[in-house]
Amino acid sequence: MSNEFEQISLTQGFMKHNGGVLFRNISETEYEFKSTINENHLNAAGITHGGYLSALIDAGAGTAAHRSAGNAPCVTISLDIKFIGASKVGDEVIGHTKILKKTNTLIFLFCELKCNNKIITSATGVWKILKVKPSNLGPGG
Repeated sequence: MSNEFEQISLTQGFMKHNGGVLFRNISETEYEFKSTINENHLNAAGITHGGYLSALIDAGAGTAAHRSAGNAPCVTISLDIKFIGASKVGDEVIGHTKILKKTNTLIFLFCELKCNNKIITSATGVWKILKVKPSNLGPGG
């Protein structure tokens, strides 16, 4: 299991458009991800927009759910987010995700974002593991 960060925003989409997300596996139940705050991530108050932090958690924790489900596709059922602190342009925001419980169809997790070693956001979430039929995979699937 590699402990190096890798870019997970490889295809066109929301997170790639917004600067991408770097991700790494720590163990079978712990994962980290990070992103650097850019001007386009700010709100009118000059701090990182809560919507961006929410999207970052959804992408990072969602990737953790995906990896912990043996790379099966997963979708967010619920995401409860608490905004505790702030970040600004140039800050590196690091997310840490812990898988709390995994069933055959659901993954329960906890995630927190840190900036300058302080927690700025915490979240709990539930992801659904999709059971994809081989005929739904498409070409090369």
